[in-house]
Amino acid sequence: MSKPSKRTPAEPQIPAAEFKAKCLSLMEDVATHHRSFTVTKRGKPVARLVPIEEEPVAFVGSLRDLVVRADALTEPLGEVWNAEPDRA
Repeated sequence: MSKPSKRTPAEPQIPAAEFKAKCLSLMEDVATHHRSFTVTKRGKPVARLVPIEEEPVAFVGSLRDLVVRADALTEPLGEVWNAEPDRA
């Protein structure tokens, strides 16, 4: 006895000629209803129209630990260093 397959329903398929004629309304449908379409040519799948899933980027805190604060940019750093090249 074989296990029953857990197949998801196939997404709608649309011939390329029909896609060309209805492209803008299909894109609106994909964006609004978050569903995908497979575009076919001579019955074979050639492309998919899928919604873009954008993740919101948190602006607050996004630069934390990337920016160094320097209150006194013209004051000495307190480090000793030699700006002259070593001459051998």
